[in-house]
Amino acid sequence: MKVAYFPGCSLHSTAREYDQSVRAVAPALGVQLITVEDWNCCGATSAHSLDPVLSLALPARNLARAQAAGHQVVVAPCAACFNRLKTALCQLEEGGEAAQTIQKVVGFRFHGGLQVKSLVQLFWEDVGVGAIRRRVCRPLEGLRVACYYGCLLVRPPEVAAFDDPEHPRAMDDLMAAIGAEPTSWAAATECCGASLSLVRGQVVERLVSTILAWAQRAGAEAVVTACPLCQSNLEMRRPAHIKMPIFYFTELMGLALGLPDVKRWMRAHLVDPAPVLSRFYPGVGARRGG
Repeated sequence: MKVAYFPGCSLHSTAREYDQSVRAVAPALGVQLITVEDWNCCGATSAHSLDPVLSLALPARNLARAQAAGHQVVVAPCAACFNRLKTALCQLEEGGEAAQTIQKVVGFRFHGGLQVKSLVQLFWEDVGVGAIRRRVCRPLEGLRVACYYGCLLVRPPEVAAFDDPEHPRAMDDLMAAIGAEPTSWAAATECCGASLSLVRGQVVERLVSTILAWAQRAGAEAVVTACPLCQSNLEMRRPAHIKMPIFYFTELMGLALGLPDVKRWMRAHLVDPAPVLSRFYPGVGARRGG
């Protein structure tokens, strides 16, 4: 299976471990990632609050690049990138004046037939839970995880168009396929305040504290996410007494699939994952514990 890969800005900076784990896990599951040539920032999170045309033109340019290369599916690991790309695609598919404006600004003609999927969606729908389960060689049996979807992965439903926007299951199913135990908890789709992280830190700390408290109350040992903004917020803005690691879902999949670079990914974490993961992978740990 070949798909166009849109990594986005965060995966080239603060979330390099996400990019590394994605590029390792995808081929292990039979998915060939072809990076969108000359991709640009999708505009998350500020463009859509500043300039409506630019907020659509930025992600649309990436769709234009994918279309020009003959791709049919564009995959974005980042929930925010997925949301912006899918929003632009929906606008183009609707047609009308807005679609014409976008195409004029970008300088392309939209032909249709293009799909935008999150990586969670691709693994859940196209690779399939059964196929993933068959490839597991190091099942994470007994690892209790809280799958955190956040605001943008399954919402708004008319844009995301996969899973349940209030009670999503895709990431839970992926974690169950690798042997982990997803918990039922109340904050799976709550906002972590990512867009406020630099300007309203106290608000974010309150939101993060509530989310992690719910995860602890549900008996989770770790939180799993598919959003770089959520991951960094939950790690950096957590209360000091909470030492719960926050993983990208692909990191745990890589561990369960027996991939060789797991230790390298885990060393990027601010919260040392060793207390949680050492029973599955002795010696795994972070360069800097939190």
